[in-house]
Amino acid sequence: MERSKKLVLVAHCLLNSNSKVAGLVKKQEEIQKILSLLLEKKFGIIQLPCPELTLYGIKRWGHVKEQFDTPYYRRHCREIFQPYLDQIIDYRAVGYEIKALIGIDGSPSCGVNKTCSACWQGEVADLKPDELMSLKIINEAGIFIEVIKKILKAKEIEIPLIAVDEENPFLAREKIEQL
Repeated sequence: MERSKKLVLVAHCLLNSNSKVAGLVKKQEEIQKILSLLLEKKFGIIQLPCPELTLYGIKRWGHVKEQFDTPYYRRHCREIFQPYLDQIIDYRAVGYEIKALIGIDGSPSCGVNKTCSACWQGEVADLKPDELMSLKIINEAGIFIEVIKKILKAKEIEIPLIAVDEENPFLAREKIEQL
């Protein structure tokens, strides 16, 4: 098999929806079409780790960006990304192209253009209905994507970002078609 020397980095949950917070899997058939398109275009796929899963495990509650915006979580993100940064540097040194990093909009970690936001803290059971209803989507990246962008910028590595919006995954497919 001839190597394409084209790679993409993808958010963990795009390849493994089991890693998501229970109840958050949407339009899996459309995600599968995106993954099929990547394979059809002969991209090597590097699955990034899920910082939420690697820190809190599978039985975690849903969080918002503000809950992850701590020095501890950012350090965790830097640490788990380091081996992938090493791969990026190594691949590029021998002529491979990293064509895109594909994240998942709405995620407090892997959102590219959008993330979930609210001022939540304390016991989940103690949150009042209006506090729960304060959840909103804001036009910002998630914490893991912010950390990755900062690391890549410091290393002078440019990798285009593509957002998969699970409510409208067709936009991501169009961008991948152009790679």
